[in-house]
Amino acid sequence: MYQLDITLRRGQSLAARDRGGTSDPYVKFKIGGKEVFRSKIIHKNLNPVWEEKACLLVDHLKEPLYIKVFDYDFGLQDDFMGSAFLDLTQLELNRPTDVTVTLKDPHYPDHDLGIILLSVVLTPKEGEHREVTMLMRKSWKRSSKELSENEVVGSYFSVKSFFWRTCGRTAFPVLGFCRPELQNAHYQNAQTQSLCLSDVHRKPHLWRGIVSITLIEGRDLKAMDSNGLSDPYVKFRLGHQKYKSKIMPKTLNPQWREQFDFHLYEERGGIIDITAWDRDAGKRDDFIGRCQIDLSALSREQTHKLELQLEEGEGHLVLLVTLTASATVSISDLSINSLEDPKEREEILKRYSPLRIFHNLKDVGFLQVKVIRAEGLMAADVTGKSDPFCVVELNNDRLLTHTVYKNLNPEWNKVFTFNIKDIHSVLEVTVYDEDRDRSADFLGKVAIPLLSIQNGEQKAYVLKNKQLTGPTKGVIYLEIDVIFNAVKASLRTLIPKEQKYIEEENRLSKQLLLRNFIRMKRCVMVLVNAAYYINSCFDWDSPARSLAAFVLFLFVVWNFELYMIPLVLLLLLTWNYFLIISGKDNRQRDTVVEDMLEDEEEEDDKDDKDSEKKGFINKIYAIQEVCISVQNILDEVASFGERIKNTFNWTIPFLSWLAIVALCAFTVILYFIPLRYIVLVWGINKFTKKLRSPYAIDNNELLDFLSRVPSDVQVVQYQELKPDPSHSPCKRKKNNLG
Repeated sequence: MYQLDITLRRGQSLAARDRGGTSDPYVKFKIGGKEVFRSKIIHKNLNPVWEEKACLLVDHLKEPLYIKVFDYDFGLQDDFMGSAFLDLTQLELNRPTDVTVTLKDPHYPDHDLGIILLSVVLTPKEGEHREVTMLMRKSWKRSSKELSENEVVGSYFSVKSFFWRTCGRTAFPVLGFCRPELQNAHYQNAQTQSLCLSDVHRKPHLWRGIVSITLIEGRDLKAMDSNGLSDPYVKFRLGHQKYKSKIMPKTLNPQWREQFDFHLYEERGGIIDITAWDRDAGKRDDFIGRCQIDLSALSREQTHKLELQLEEGEGHLVLLVTLTASATVSISDLSINSLEDPKEREEILKRYSPLRIFHNLKDVGFLQVKVIRAEGLMAADVTGKSDPFCVVELNNDRLLTHTVYKNLNPEWNKVFTFNIKDIHSVLEVTVYDEDRDRSADFLGKVAIPLLSIQNGEQKAYVLKNKQLTGPTKGVIYLEIDVIFNAVKASLRTLIPKEQKYIEEENRLSKQLLLRNFIRMKRCVMVLVNAAYYINSCFDWDSPARSLAAFVLFLFVVWNFELYMIPLVLLLLLTWNYFLIISGKDNRQRDTVVEDMLEDEEEEDDKDDKDSEKKGFINKIYAIQEVCISVQNILDEVASFGERIKNTFNWTIPFLSWLAIVALCAFTVILYFIPLRYIVLVWGINKFTKKLRSPYAIDNNELLDFLSRVPSDVQVVQYQELKPDPSHSPCKRKKNNLG
């Protein structure tokens, strides 16, 4: 075994691949067909300087080092800029060597594509086998349809044999999203341990700030369709983070008014790549133009209005960009606990006290998650063991534990802290098995709404399958604390939810389509049954009921006032509340949805097996997009009805109490203030909103409120399963001894 230290110095006279006569070059190293290194991207430079170090382990010297250079094109396929081979057998051992390689294109060997300058040192390694395999995301060139959930937690590019060593110097910096630490990896030999990263190397994987971006509008964009218009949307990318705007149909001056946040990992900032596209149903989308934002040139804690000219196209994009300091996010050992320190706990409680209502409205609360251990996990390796690690997610905030090797009952003992921006968020904890030869294997998952958490209680959560519909093998022990300001949380309920950047793309599913249709049918049938009931009163099918309805109709119409509408809704909420607290809860468990979700998961498993055979055929039919749209519309309509029902059913008490407060306020306002004054104030506010705040994001407070209420499907997914005592390893040991 040999250790190969490479310093990628610079490139000279590289090939121009962009229209502006420049390129955005980066370098890949491959050994034995496996990618072992990828450099950072140097933008708009034909003589780039990298000065990056890689430390690799090589089994033998027969395989040469394959060097490939590409021009990065966001949203498009990267352009090939040349390649070269470095024969490792020609290197002298233990001697630093400066190497200059000439880049060539195998198809055009006469073309001069420039040179790459390297410094290499080859050192023999004997008897040392400590290794750390880093899992990174697949290349962003692959579409999200090709990414499985495991690959989402996996990596930018599949690195099957990538070793990270300190080599007596500083550790080689991993690019992109990776796990913030790898430590305490125990192999069968107790003396062999994985590399333990120091805090210095761990900190860069926790974000240093937040980049808040508001996409306002586009101006004079390029017409791409035959009607002289376009259906534009915009893609943003900062490192591994991506965001796609909504599509604005048939316009060259779109008004998006969308706001989202990126995490800022680098102290100096970074570059946001922006591309504009025209949506074309049934064929490849048309490229409109690109631009970039250099965050290092922007001052912090200040909102910048940017009007960016689109390169390689026409038009401008108008954005608001704000750089702020990092929120409360950290990883520590169990011995370092913020809430157990009296001073820190008092500081946190003070930060979210009722007296600080209007101080930083986005900072709603504080979440601390202790990931203690897991028991009875699924064996994912052929040895009957697993190499489990945990992914802890809150919206777009994602942190990971270290890997515990060869263990079905791992102990992590880690404490994660998050800043809460929406109290209606759901904490997701997923357990994966690390596999150095491919993406991580899924072992189990739990989803815990923040409002359902009982502070300071260590609980055993049964791990669920990917669809969160049924149990899988194993339990995970968590202790969670939530501290939040109720007034801030209530105000944040009335603004749009944060959109998740990494979501599984919708695909056509016959079972999902049927499920959404039945859900919508159930909602519509409530209205149909109500109409039948009213009609039966008109037909005097039951004389007593019709007489009572007639008297009630005369009384209500004669005495009707507008304030009675919210009053009736308020009485309905109150009636259901007293039914629940008196033990007469008439809410039934939705077994129909549960059964359908389980059937859907079985169909997904079958689809995964047949995807290679049928995937390409399905994609070529344009009708699939129409079916997916119908499927999603059915889901939205059904979810809307279910959310209204669950509001009145007290599924989420916090939201039901909030509805009671709002209805009380509406009732009082309608009782004391004439309707014409209310309509006048509403109209003045609507007409002057753009004048008072030109870049305000449009929203509907009622729809934003309902978006926080879970649908029936989400209620099933968030249900906590009771652990089976017989599955506990401790119980099994006792039984075996008996």
